[in-house]
Amino acid sequence: MPEQATVFSDRFQQAVGYAMAIHAPQVRKGTSVPYVAHLLGVASLVLEAGGDEDLAIAGLLHDAVEDAGGLPRAADIQARFGKHVADVVLGCSDAVDAELKKKQDYWERKQAYLTHLADADSKVLLVSLADKVHNARSIVTDLERFGPSVLDKFTGTVEQILEYYARCLEIGLDRKAPEPLTTPLANSVADIARLLTGEAGKQK
Repeated sequence: MPEQATVFSDRFQQAVGYAMAIHAPQVRKGTSVPYVAHLLGVASLVLEAGGDEDLAIAGLLHDAVEDAGGLPRAADIQARFGKHVADVVLGCSDAVDAELKKKQDYWERKQAYLTHLADADSKVLLVSLADKVHNARSIVTDLERFGPSVLDKFTGTVEQILEYYARCLEIGLDRKAPEPLTTPLANSVADIARLLTGEAGKQK
């Protein structure tokens, strides 16, 4: 028997509007695609992996603290959508200050986040992996369209970017995260490795 479908309240609609408002000026890095497209994609993946309304809202808002307001934004999210949502959003954030984030070394920040993710709450892991799946798929599409130079928009090296997604996958597999997330992430990591090196990626 299939599980009962998630029933949405008006909180989800409010969260969509909130995400659109706070990320309105933003586009996906190196593109003209509105950033909200990524947020909607992550929320969709969360739901496909069995997440409830709170986790879908966290998917919509997973970058709000990191890129749209820092800790004051986290407090506002808690006031509007509850502590559970705010805690998951904070757990998905690898920085809480956008300006400080720009000054941090890419790999140092990512390594710290990987350490955090390995022990994070399972609901944080679910939303975070949904984010990684959507990003990794986008990287594959960009590599297929434009070649390796498309990664120049990131501050990390090509090797660091590939290692980061491979290690996110490793954590997801080790912690038995939902297969609707680990399978597409594994496929995307292999595709990124293939497109960058000409060889099939190897899972650790």
